[in-house]
Amino acid sequence: MATPPILTPEQRAAALAKAAEARTARAIIKGQLKQGTLTVAAALESDDPNVGKLKVIAMLESLPGLGKVKARKIMEEVGIADNRKIQGLGTQQKKTLLEHLAK
Repeated sequence: MATPPILTPEQRAAALAKAAEARTARAIIKGQLKQGTLTVAAALESDDPNVGKLKVIAMLESLPGLGKVKARKIMEEVGIADNRKIQGLGTQQKKTLLEHLAK
């Protein structure tokens, strides 16, 4: 296992701040999905890097009426791995996911 790079305290603080901003941005996105102000189709087509780095399972669990069990079942039926992020989905996976959610 490789050793992590040696960072100065300033570099470490900057990295922690950047990570906190990314987590906050993803939490806002999940809140928008839960409220319905952001649709799954819009999230899948978004160019926002924060949306792209959100895991598909987290996006599905954020939707009203979908819990952990239903979200995992949908991912299994569509054929998406549990660790897949939105930016890593192919066009066919996106299409199949949208069709499945429209049922």
